[in-house]
Amino acid sequence: MENRPFDTLKLGDTAEVRRLCTADDLYVFAVATGNHNPMHLPDRDVNGDGAPDTTASGVFLSAMISAVLGNVLPGPGTLYHRQDLSFTGYAHAGDELVARVTVTGLGPEAMVTLSTSVVRVRDEVEIATGVAEVQAPTLPISFDDRDLPGLLVQTHRHFDAILKQAQALPALVTAVVWPDEAQSLGSAMLARDHGLIIPVLVGDGLRIRAAASAAGIDITGVQIVGASSEAAAALAAVELVQFRKVQAIMKGHLHTDVLLRPMLDREKGLRIGRRFTHIFVMDVPGLPHPLLVSDAAINIAPDLMTKVDIVQNAIDLAHSLGITRPRVGVLSAVETVTPEIPSSMDAALLSKMAERGQITGGLVDGPLAMDNALDLAAARTKGIRSAVAGRAEVLIVPDLDAGNMLVKLLTHLAHAEAAGLVIGASVPVILTSRADGPLARLVSAALAVLHAGRRAG
Repeated sequence: MENRPFDTLKLGDTAEVRRLCTADDLYVFAVATGNHNPMHLPDRDVNGDGAPDTTASGVFLSAMISAVLGNVLPGPGTLYHRQDLSFTGYAHAGDELVARVTVTGLGPEAMVTLSTSVVRVRDEVEIATGVAEVQAPTLPISFDDRDLPGLLVQTHRHFDAILKQAQALPALVTAVVWPDEAQSLGSAMLARDHGLIIPVLVGDGLRIRAAASAAGIDITGVQIVGASSEAAAALAAVELVQFRKVQAIMKGHLHTDVLLRPMLDREKGLRIGRRFTHIFVMDVPGLPHPLLVSDAAINIAPDLMTKVDIVQNAIDLAHSLGITRPRVGVLSAVETVTPEIPSSMDAALLSKMAERGQITGGLVDGPLAMDNALDLAAARTKGIRSAVAGRAEVLIVPDLDAGNMLVKLLTHLAHAEAAGLVIGASVPVILTSRADGPLARLVSAALAVLHAGRRAG
């Protein structure tokens, strides 16, 4: 950052700062200021309309003006003397805001008067207007703000909301395939105890009971369907679905390919006309919405038509989460269509297919690089203007390698939680990993409940 010393300023000079107001901003502001008014918190409904209020404090808008003055015009070295501000509207988490200042007076002792405003971008409404008086710096000053420490609000409110939604629906009768050790059996019982599933344990009864006894897990009253091997258990689960005995399938202690093989049988399996695809649903600290990533677990090197199913399945699951028109960013290494990079060509084709109605229910744009898919500033820097760029809620990765790396980077470096579900079968398939924690396992079951509930409705 570089300032504008007083002797360089002219009447009419103007500057602005854009910012997306996020739910995390509201948390940080509440903690920093000590103002815990629930109107200004992301998860409280004070006015009784059934939705969180998420209203940004007026002081938050004032602080945005201060940021323009302190960062840009006049910039580093500026001292605030006075601010008159009238509020004519409200900002909420999710709103993009523009704070703008214009020099209207230059006085003695480097005093500067500026008109100030904050505009809500979605409807171009001024929600705050006023006048500021500052003492401008008289010497050039530059400052590298990259040295400032970052803040991470490590809450998982998106997962909390998903669990709350799912627990309001009837529990799913779920075939838990080969749960012969503590983790897989415990996951099923945890989901049962939270009212998400009614487990039907499919496997070797002696091994299941031994695992329950060793882990201190009470399975009294839980139905066990006998099977002599992992493959036999997977086949038995498919038959339970076909006979309408269960409404979902959960992976136990067996390999994914063994679990899915009988489901993929063209004559006797659970196909419904689309490719099976896996969707991770991620709660990433700092993002104002859940982030869906597909496909990072099943389809290794998908061709274009497989990617069509990957996109459509992800949109369908987003609908189940209550995202009415999900923004889908199709990722590549670049944001321009480049014939030498096949993923950019696929992304452009998928975007056009959605435009022509071959993919429905969402806004699809690509190719997008990772930065300009999720960050509005990065999208603007590259000159990308679309309803998706900088705001993607669903990311479609080029292949399994890229997706797997992305999910693990978000999990281990961004402190995200990741749950997941297989879509494309006649029932949802809960596919957990041995590395998943209890929250991820619970939310994976909750995703199945929500998706099954939407299909039933």
